[in-house]
Amino acid sequence: MSDTYQTITEPAEGLFKDKGSKFISYLYPVTTEDEIKDILAAIKKEHYSARHHCYAWRLGMEDIRFRANDDGEPSSTAGKPILGQLVSHDLTNVLCVVVRYFGGTLLGVSGLIQAYRLAAVSAIEAANIETRIIELTYDIRCSYQELNTVMQIIKSENLNTTHIDMQEQIRIGFSVRKSEAERVEQIFSQIYGVEIKQA
Repeated sequence: MSDTYQTITEPAEGLFKDKGSKFISYLYPVTTEDEIKDILAAIKKEHYSARHHCYAWRLGMEDIRFRANDDGEPSSTAGKPILGQLVSHDLTNVLCVVVRYFGGTLLGVSGLIQAYRLAAVSAIEAANIETRIIELTYDIRCSYQELNTVMQIIKSENLNTTHIDMQEQIRIGFSVRKSEAERVEQIFSQIYGVEIKQA
């Protein structure tokens, strides 16, 4: 079971030119559609005189949502080739925008597909790509009696604690690599008095 995904650590830029047309590409790390809307609005404002602002994005770590937009270019000549590069480079939680300044010469359908594809590649190649681990988060409830045992397991399993709340009943949050989650959950659920559930 794969529990990793690839994304980028910071924004990157690329450029492709063909027959006077200039294709400026931007690649951004994103996690929400609202973030995407804000970035698109900012790019359209910055490049208000550009003819097209085409883009594609992918969001999610396992159930990946995506969208491609041709922004007035002939159908499937811009958004789709951009999306195709995000897929073939196995990137998610990214937005790629390609801004086109028209150079006066029509490129034709295959020329456009090639130009948008290569512009996207140019930004991807400039990006710092990182493999990240998919983690699940859990909530544990226990009494002071079980605290020592729980903390020992957290330490020995090298789990990442997210919060500890010392009230009458203790609450501890932790995250664990997805492929290890079931095994770790089993360990905790075998201790009498410890309640564990996925957060």
